[in-house]
Amino acid sequence: MVNFISEKISPTVTRIHGITDEQMYLIEGNNRAALIDTGSGVGSLRTYVEGLTDKPIFVLLTHGHVDHAMGAPEFDTVYMSRKDRYIYEDHCNMQLRREYLSQSPAFPAVEEQDYIPLAPCDSFHDLKEGDVFDLGGITIEIFDCPGHTLGSVAILLREERTLITGDACNTFTFLFDWYSTDITTYEKSLRHLLSHTEGAFDRIYLSHRGSDAPKELIRGVLQVCEDIKSGRTDDIPFHFMGQSACIAKAILTEDVRSDGGIGNIVYSKDKI
Repeated sequence: MVNFISEKISPTVTRIHGITDEQMYLIEGNNRAALIDTGSGVGSLRTYVEGLTDKPIFVLLTHGHVDHAMGAPEFDTVYMSRKDRYIYEDHCNMQLRREYLSQSPAFPAVEEQDYIPLAPCDSFHDLKEGDVFDLGGITIEIFDCPGHTLGSVAILLREERTLITGDACNTFTFLFDWYSTDITTYEKSLRHLLSHTEGAFDRIYLSHRGSDAPKELIRGVLQVCEDIKSGRTDDIPFHFMGQSACIAKAILTEDVRSDGGIGNIVYSKDKI
């Protein structure tokens, strides 16, 4: 049996933890609620969320990966960038889902009936920069940030002065999949995001490895991009689900750099 846990982190925001400690966010306005990401698709997230709010719920997916989007079929209204459709369809594969979940210490507790059934994304609405959602007293604005995936987005909670980056920018950003952009393109994405949001947020909510990050995170990751292009990297070997890459900056843990800097990138040397 799979259980979720949650914590109220502001009067309008609840952080929800999934089986692999992926983190989802329930944003409640006066009229309706938005759920940011739906986790790995084990356990009824809809039932859990409906126990947290009595407001109508819709879903915004930061991107289509297995640990962010697999719970989406439970919900009636889902938004995801069409650019990530191919990733979502690939990650719906049950073998891949099991392989990913098997890395979690909680995996032995997963029962067959815990898996949310596979479903296509044909009914999902497109999500793109400029989209604005009014929840009633809370406004959500969408910004494109391709890099981790081509359809990755960042989500600004205007009144909360908070940015939710999904995996588009975090303390250990993956940029080594075949569909990820090169470093130069990703750097442009981050500069675009920062140019449109700087001064509008005081904190960043993360989807993995910790709960939040300082607003300086994006500038820290931009500096890592520059260091990669200039060859100022430690290039620690990294392996994940059959793939190999390099960690740009040496680490003490995945979210703590040895040099005390903020942010990191796991990348392929042939995509700079």
